[in-house]
Amino acid sequence: MPLTDTAIKAAKPGAKPIKLTDEKGLFLLVHPNGSRYWRMRYRFAGKEKLLALGVYPDVALKRAREKRDEARALLSEGVDPGLVKQVQKLRQRQLADDSLEAIAREWFDRHLADKSANHRDKVVRRLERDVFPYLGSRPVAELKAPDILAVARKVEARGALDTAHRVIQNIGEVMRYAIATGRAESDPTPALRGALPPARHTHYAAPTDDPAAVGGILRMFDALTGQPQVLAAVRLLPLLVCRPGELRTMRWEHVDLDAAEWRYRVTKTGIDHVIPLSSQALAILRELHPLTGHLPGGWVFVGGRTPLKPLSDAAINAAMRRIGIDTQAELTGHGWRALLRTFGHERLGMKPEVIETHIAHKAPDASRLGNAYARMRFIDERRAMMQQWADYLDQLKAGAKVIAMPDNAAA
Repeated sequence: MPLTDTAIKAAKPGAKPIKLTDEKGLFLLVHPNGSRYWRMRYRFAGKEKLLALGVYPDVALKRAREKRDEARALLSEGVDPGLVKQVQKLRQRQLADDSLEAIAREWFDRHLADKSANHRDKVVRRLERDVFPYLGSRPVAELKAPDILAVARKVEARGALDTAHRVIQNIGEVMRYAIATGRAESDPTPALRGALPPARHTHYAAPTDDPAAVGGILRMFDALTGQPQVLAAVRLLPLLVCRPGELRTMRWEHVDLDAAEWRYRVTKTGIDHVIPLSSQALAILRELHPLTGHLPGGWVFVGGRTPLKPLSDAAINAAMRRIGIDTQAELTGHGWRALLRTFGHERLGMKPEVIETHIAHKAPDASRLGNAYARMRFIDERRAMMQQWADYLDQLKAGAKVIAMPDNAAA
């Protein structure tokens, strides 16, 4: 007798599995724990086989019968429905392995490992927030330009045009990795060139035409109060003219106070770099060393909560804002690089190629002559340049007396 929904619901689990038979090989297997599985018994090539058709009540009686009839149709054509199901499972697993998210995470591990933690986090967060919810489960081989553009336009719609461009860029990097590993045949992102309005990039704020303003800012730095490591970082940045992210992750093992050098690997370019330390920079580091040089993390500028982590990436600009500096319109942490370019060349006569070697960290011929050459390029001239630059900043700062900031400006 065919099964009914009433009979299925009324069936009680027993000590052993109970089989409730329907028609044409279909039956429901009721396990002692109450779980219920649809099965179909059939013969193929002279052998008796079982085909799983789902779990009740997710698969209702009507749907179980439909799946049974689909399997019988395959049998009538000489096809084993069990084999078809295995192939489908394999295909689904392969599609999951070849999904955009799966390949992107593989790309993260292989191609972002040598990048800074800040850069890795930005890329991962961008794709997790703006791409994976919409395209993450899609096989890369099936992605087309309109699919990617639709995602980028969602980002654009919230006013993040620059991020929308970066989304397309990151997807393109993942697609090219998929092509290299044999899981896609083409990258659709080049077809999107011009599909979004161009992003307007602004330069980091810096008073490049006003030496007096720079002097005033330096005096404000000297008046800043708060945590010693934050004060030291704020005052060192103008003297080193490095990227703020590189400064905050400075390690004592890379600083040679006797040789007056800071050596480290630049994650942005992947090369080793040397920054000569002026006497002013050395004085700040020597003063800070007794406070953080013995801590287990090895960081020069330790975080506020634990010595095992460096200063946060927002700490320098936050300190500048506390003393009234508009880091959007007046000066940002990166702005000192523009100041060295402008003042160093135009007012101090420094050679542009020496300045660029110091701040760009990438010599045009570094790939041909090697990492060691890039690290030491113009080293004697750069050593003199950084001392000249530190002395010049002292001259600008000497334009007026230091005025102590009120206590409410403390960190």
